[in-house]
Amino acid sequence: MSKSRSGTAPARLPALAAALCLAASLGVGACADDEREYVERPAEDIYDEAVAELESGNESEAAGLFDEVERQHPYSEWATRAQLMAAYSHYEALEYDEAVVALDRFIRLHPGSEDTDYAYYLRALCYYERISDVERDQRMTVLALDALQEVVNRFPDSVYARDASLKLDLAYDQLAGKEMEIGRWYLRQGHYNAAINRFRTVVEQFQTTSHVPEALHRLTEAYLSLGLREEAQVTAAVLGYNYPGSEWYQDSYADLVDPSYRPPDDDQGWLSSIF
Repeated sequence: MSKSRSGTAPARLPALAAALCLAASLGVGACADDEREYVERPAEDIYDEAVAELESGNESEAAGLFDEVERQHPYSEWATRAQLMAAYSHYEALEYDEAVVALDRFIRLHPGSEDTDYAYYLRALCYYERISDVERDQRMTVLALDALQEVVNRFPDSVYARDASLKLDLAYDQLAGKEMEIGRWYLRQGHYNAAINRFRTVVEQFQTTSHVPEALHRLTEAYLSLGLREEAQVTAAVLGYNYPGSEWYQDSYADLVDPSYRPPDDDQGWLSSIF
């Protein structure tokens, strides 16, 4: 799944935003190489240096510096900010597993923070952006669904809930697509009962996805292949009633009635003819 960065940075975090502006105004330089030994330094200095690295595109280096803020000043207000910013830096570096670990820790340590909703949302993105195409394993899709649903359930009024809901729909569509891919394969192989189970899963568990019309048509095909004409007629009737203008409606009609005829999109008269 392609990755879009728009809207992924914290929508609020005034203290962090102020620090970003401060770093920009001071023109903080980048830190030295990875072998640099850190001496005790003010939390603000380390934090500003980390922000400068993040702005320069050195996300992994920035994450290390944000961690250093907490290491040297674990009980300061800067440490809490740095924990979330370290997670965000890992996310920007595409270091998703490290980001999830950091976010889980932030959530555990600061359940009442005003930024906890963002932590949950960013955690969900770490899974969502690793969703692969339907031909591959969908474990990340399942994890993304759970994480996105948690954002919606825990923070329904959050600024992140709407985007999480939209991504939920896309993730559900992805899982339905996987079921369809497997079902089609079974259908081609002549394993009709196995195909029927997959297509019924789409119809019953993924009712709001874009795959339902095809699933109903494929069910019709599978039932006809098994000689179960009555089940095929019922399924085709459901398809015709709910999706009268779809190509799948027309294909199912052709299978059941007359291969040479295609009914008009607004005509459901054929429904009574198949019973």
